[in-house]
Amino acid sequence: MGKALRLLLLGLSVVGAPCALALDDSSAPLPWNTSADKATCSDPDSALWVEFAQGEECIRYFAGAILDHAPVVIVMFHGDRNIEMHQAPEAIRGNTLAAKVIAAKALSKRAGVPLVIVARPGTYGSSGNHGQRRQAREFMALNGALDELRELHGIGQYVLLGHSGGATVAAALLTLGRDDVKCAVMSSGAFALVQRAQMIRQSKGLPSRPGRDTNGLLHPYDPGQHIEGIVAAPKRQLFVIGNVDDQVAPFVLQEGFFQALIKAGHRAQLIKADAVAPAFHQLRNDIALKTAAGCAK
Repeated sequence: MGKALRLLLLGLSVVGAPCALALDDSSAPLPWNTSADKATCSDPDSALWVEFAQGEECIRYFAGAILDHAPVVIVMFHGDRNIEMHQAPEAIRGNTLAAKVIAAKALSKRAGVPLVIVARPGTYGSSGNHGQRRQAREFMALNGALDELRELHGIGQYVLLGHSGGATVAAALLTLGRDDVKCAVMSSGAFALVQRAQMIRQSKGLPSRPGRDTNGLLHPYDPGQHIEGIVAAPKRQLFVIGNVDDQVAPFVLQEGFFQALIKAGHRAQLIKADAVAPAFHQLRNDIALKTAAGCAK
């Protein structure tokens, strides 16, 4: 095959597969809210093809250190990305493979422990619909991704770290029966999802929407209603961290989840932390990362 023909075929393949290009080009914008396509889920260092009872997804991950045979790895889940999911991918800050890896490396260095950012469905290149977050499908996909990641890299145990909606992810993964979690750190978490939505709507003078969460969806997967799924592990530590004045995730609901953990016999701590006004949702002093790093070590 001549050089000109090879270049022509390469150009045609790029035009026909923009998602594949995004996987190969670390500076290209990562796609959001896309359908799962196994053919483009092809980067072994950043993409996991996950098949589970409710379907299949391509879940992206961004490692900040070598994961192979690591005895403990911190897995971090971002909070909700309400604004970003309505923006063009190229307009979203830090929305490239290179940027996410740089962020993961910085977090790994600060923690002193290998850390990997796992992108929730519909965000940062993971297939799925972020508008359908906190449904069972989101958590099943991420649970499968952790299984694939552990098998791929020979990882020993996980430390789950999540803030806000990411804390809900960590809690949900616990309820799915994982037995490879050394500890979990859940900061400013969204719990009691329907009650939380009612409280927020009431505080804003909005009409009640019985049975629906803040996404307007029925039947969210609420970790507090599935505590029985958490594996008994006397040495595992669970941390619920929040601020009593949180305007986004009411602290009383975070405390309720903590109490449910204690009642079920799990080793849990409730930590009241300083936060940034006026929403008091973003916590100060890297308390969640520091707690996860301390536990990991």
